[in-house]
Amino acid sequence: MKARILAEENRKWWTLAAVSFGLFMIMLDNTVVNVALPSIQRDLGIGLSELEWIVAGYALTFAALMLIGGKIADAYGRRLIFVIGIAVFTGASLWCGLATSGTMLISARLVQGCGAALMNPATLSIIAATFPPRQRGTAIGIWAGVSALALAIGPLVGGLLTEHLNWSWIFFVNVPIGVLGIAASFVLIDESRDETHERLDIPGLATSALGLFSLTYALIEANRYGWGSTRILVSFGIAAVALASFLVLERVQRSPMLPLELFRNGTYTGANAVILLVALAMFGVFFFVSLYMQNILGYSAVQAGAAFLPMTVLIILVAPIAGRTSDKLGSRLMMTVGMVLVAVQLFYFSRLGQHATFWELLPGLVLGGLGMALTMTPSTAAATRSVPVAKAGVGSAVLNAFRQIGGSIGIAVMGAIMAHEAGGRHTVQAFMDGFSRSLTVASGIALAGAVVAFTLVRPHDRGEQGERVAEPRASELAA
Repeated sequence: MKARILAEENRKWWTLAAVSFGLFMIMLDNTVVNVALPSIQRDLGIGLSELEWIVAGYALTFAALMLIGGKIADAYGRRLIFVIGIAVFTGASLWCGLATSGTMLISARLVQGCGAALMNPATLSIIAATFPPRQRGTAIGIWAGVSALALAIGPLVGGLLTEHLNWSWIFFVNVPIGVLGIAASFVLIDESRDETHERLDIPGLATSALGLFSLTYALIEANRYGWGSTRILVSFGIAAVALASFLVLERVQRSPMLPLELFRNGTYTGANAVILLVALAMFGVFFFVSLYMQNILGYSAVQAGAAFLPMTVLIILVAPIAGRTSDKLGSRLMMTVGMVLVAVQLFYFSRLGQHATFWELLPGLVLGGLGMALTMTPSTAAATRSVPVAKAGVGSAVLNAFRQIGGSIGIAVMGAIMAHEAGGRHTVQAFMDGFSRSLTVASGIALAGAVVAFTLVRPHDRGEQGERVAEPRASELAA
């Protein structure tokens, strides 16, 4: 009897290891690509807009499909959908590594995002179904730590693989990991599903995905075709109509993908707006500063990846402290200060010249690490505390979708500004002009985020509401 109990106890932690394995893979691909971008650009002969799609496309499909992915997992089996997600992600990774053109690589990255959207919400729901409440917090803490670690070491891993092998290996490395993950899932994860699931919100999925894709397309491609061209104006029009239709549909759907009533709470609205803006800054810094380090300062891929370590290590170390402090003091002050620091970081980077040293980069990296850490965890805490506990899962899922949307739209907006300032010139000076202006504008947006945080988030947003539900659904845990 004792042996069986011990075996069951051990199996839970092996289950956690299996889902964390898959989570690490999909979160790594948010940042691992950035330092490889100059090598990809040279090998495939592509321009800035294609580079933006390589990064933004992954985040876009990840965001657009995440909530619906959770509902599919609830309906058809969490292990099944998790495994399908790994298979899609692994196959797309092989496709990415074999890409011989920008179009081929972008298409594969879009499919990668689809696989990630199936995997991510299922991971937390599997944990919720596997661990009892007394151990669930510990398990979720490990899950969150794995996610943060993957994001943090992504630039360094990307640099090492790019420099010592080639950029294709940042994708090829996912293939054996994915195969191992599929095998481990069947051995270590028990199947579970929600027998009371409601129908899928297909109209909501279609309109939101169309709107986000059209908006991103218009922003990224505007400088290629012209801001006043028929193609771009039609894309903006489709985006406006699709997103407006999405909001109307979500108001009348019985089981909406996005519960709009959550946004009646100012703190929740403010937290989502801030997390969107800090993601805009984070993705933009990794994307554009990676190009700046390698194309202008002459860093190797490994040097660029290592240069980001002060910022990413600070995020890992400070974020938990910020979370505990927000439990005591509330989130508003920390979010406000954090966004101000992010704004200062972006403005500082915008002032750097063509011959900056690492020691000149370092203050900006430190400011960004502190600012993002002070913003991200308190924002998540504020959002979670501002909705009824029975809705906490779906509330956090929406927050995570906003984070991915912020990353994809942020790269598109900053890239559009950069390309416009460069004016078609392909010189160092043109790059520096665009780099400076895009980061200056992003700094202003981050400062606006500080105002949003201070205005909308309640000064004392501590406390729990209601009773915990027994087992959150996958569609409610995609955070």
